[in-house]
Amino acid sequence: MLVEFLNSKIHRATVTDANLNYVGSITIDETLLKAANMQEWQKVEILDVNNGERFQTYIIKGEPDSGKICLNGAAARKVQPGDKVIIVTYGYFTPEEVKAHKPTIVIVDDNNKIITS
Repeated sequence: MLVEFLNSKIHRATVTDANLNYVGSITIDETLLKAANMQEWQKVEILDVNNGERFQTYIIKGEPDSGKICLNGAAARKVQPGDKVIIVTYGYFTPEEVKAHKPTIVIVDDNNKIITS
């Protein structure tokens, strides 16, 4: 049996933009993606610390070292620039894999620069 566990997280990123006139997704600085072991087109859950919203979308790769965290399309209605968000991915693991699994957690500052990973 497979069980779902946290795989990776970008903790308390600051939303830099919300673009309603876009097809959909979240644009994330490529440097943060690599540090968090996330990939373009991957499904993510977004947790807005400011307003309690929780929703899912997929990743679009943003310019490296830009600090960009932009919610696009319908998701833009759920956040405001300046909001703090937690971006998470989950994975399916066997009970044996879970014993050795340690999620990747990236903590960022107010400008979305990596503090620890």
